[in-house]
Amino acid sequence: MNLNLISTEKAPAAIGPYSQGVKADNIIFTSGQLPINPTTGELITDITEATRQSLENVKAILAEAGATLEDVVKVTIFIANMNDFGKVNEVYAEYFSNHKPARSCVEVARLPKDGVIEIEAIAIK
Repeated sequence: MNLNLISTEKAPAAIGPYSQGVKADNIIFTSGQLPINPTTGELITDITEATRQSLENVKAILAEAGATLEDVVKVTIFIANMNDFGKVNEVYAEYFSNHKPARSCVEVARLPKDGVIEIEAIAIK
């Protein structure tokens, strides 16, 4: 198996002992992306902007691996409040309008740094 760790300054650095992403042969796995602005380090708490930032972070990791959102086959979304589901979907639809990968969305008791959302993706390229 050909295994490559993915690292980019265009997404926030890992906050633990893990990689931003891993490419195993032609499959790319991103680690969960909190809504942290990679330039400022700011954790975004407004769910609309947080969703956008998490997706931008996922995009940056995919780009580093030579992929795009069009290559995504599965997305997992973790949210702190299921009442935000509709707002998350509105932003998500901006990123995945025609291409609709499989997806799970679950409410969790707590996210790292008390984030409001975390998004991870699996892509094939």
